[in-house]
Amino acid sequence: MKRFRIILAAIVLAGAAGHNAATAAEVKITVEQCEGSAMPYPTVDPLLAAIPDSLTPVFINHVGRHGARFMSSAKTVDKVEKHLRKAETDGTLTDKGRQMLKLCESVRTATAQRWGALDSLGMAEQRAIASRMHKLCPDLFNGTKVNAIASRVPRCVASMDEFTHQLTRLNNNVEIYTSSGPQNSPLVRPWESDTYYQDYINAGEWRKVLDDYAATTVPTTVAKAMGVATGTDKEDRDFSRDVFKIVSACGAMGMNIDMTRYLSKQELALMWSVSNLEHYLTHSASTLSQAAPQMTSALVSNLIKTLEEAASGKNPYTVMLRFGHAETMMPLLAQLHIPGCYYMTNYFDTVEQHWRDFYVIPMASNLRMILLRANSGRMYVRVDFNEVPTTLIPGRTTIYTPLADALEYMNKCLPIEYQL
Repeated sequence: MKRFRIILAAIVLAGAAGHNAATAAEVKITVEQCEGSAMPYPTVDPLLAAIPDSLTPVFINHVGRHGARFMSSAKTVDKVEKHLRKAETDGTLTDKGRQMLKLCESVRTATAQRWGALDSLGMAEQRAIASRMHKLCPDLFNGTKVNAIASRVPRCVASMDEFTHQLTRLNNNVEIYTSSGPQNSPLVRPWESDTYYQDYINAGEWRKVLDDYAATTVPTTVAKAMGVATGTDKEDRDFSRDVFKIVSACGAMGMNIDMTRYLSKQELALMWSVSNLEHYLTHSASTLSQAAPQMTSALVSNLIKTLEEAASGKNPYTVMLRFGHAETMMPLLAQLHIPGCYYMTNYFDTVEQHWRDFYVIPMASNLRMILLRANSGRMYVRVDFNEVPTTLIPGRTTIYTPLADALEYMNKCLPIEYQL
C-alpha cells in the first residue's frame, strides 16, 4: 500500500520560529544529561527486573545500540583545533581557549586513531547487560541456542562479541550463532535502503525547523570567550556546536572532564536542546513525517514472528540478540510508542520537555521482550526498556501483557502493508 506523507502545516513552522532561547536552559536537566545520546549507559538496579516465581521465562528478544565509543571521526576536532590554532597565532587565545585546545589534544591521544570504535567503557557496558540478562533468566542459556546479529559497523560487531563472550564466560554450555554484515541491514540499518525515509531526509522540511530553532537558541558567545574570531554569527554558532560535540562526547570515551570548564551550564543546556531536536526530527515520529518509525517495520515484524515461533515451540533459539545504532533504536521505540520515546507536537520548542535523547538513546540503549509462561500455561510478554520493565500498550498499566494482546498491538503499530 502506498505510504502517504503527512503535510507540513503552517503552524509547525510557527511553533519552531516562536522559540524563546531561554527555554532550554530553564528545563531541569543535569550537566551529565547534556551529553545527550553520548551519555554512557545509566546505572541499573537489577531488582527492578526481577521476575515473579509464578512466571517462567521462555524466550528473549533483544535489540540494542552499540556501547560507548570514541568520537566517530576527527572532523569536528580538526575544525575546532584549526580555529584555536589561528587564535593562538594571532595572540587572541584566552585561558578558556587554551583549555579547549588541550582537550582537543587529549581527545586525539585517548582515541589514538580509533575513531568510532567501541572503547573499554562500551565493552564493559555490554558485558554488564549480558551478565544481568543471564542472572535474570539463567535457564535460557543452559544447553540452549542463542542467535545474535549485528550491523556491519565494527563497533556494533564488537558490542555483539563482548555480549556473547560474556554469556559463554557465565555458561559455556550454550551454542551461540553470530552474524554481521550488510545482510542484516534491513533489520538494524534500514535507513540505507528505505526510499520513503530518504525522501523525507532529502526533502528538508525538518532542516528548516531545525535551522530556525538553532538560529534563536545556539549561543554565539563561545568563540569570543575562547578568543576565536570566526567572522559571522552563523560561524560563531557553528563553532559553539562543534565545541559542544567534543565536550559532550568525552564521557563516552572514559574521559571524566568537567564540561562547565568549557561551556556554562546554560550554554550546555541550550546546545543539548538543539542536538536533541535534530535527533527527534530525523529519527523519531513527528508531525512532519512517520518515515523514521515506519522504516523499522521489518524489525517489528521480525520481533512478532520470533515471539510467535517461540510460543509455539518452533523457534530453535531461546534468545535472539540484535546490535545496531541509535538510529536503529529511536525509530523502533517510536514505532512501538514506548513511554518517553514517542511524542507528537506542532510546537517543537516543547520537544526538550517530553522527548530526551539521553533517556531514549544513551550508549547501549536496549529494548527486550521477555516471553513468560504462567503456571496455567498462559503466555505473557514483558517489555524492558534499558532493563527497566515498562508498559507496552498505551492506556494500560500492567507490565505483563497477554501474548495475544501484545502481538495484536505490535501488529497494529505497523503500516497496513506489513500487518499480518
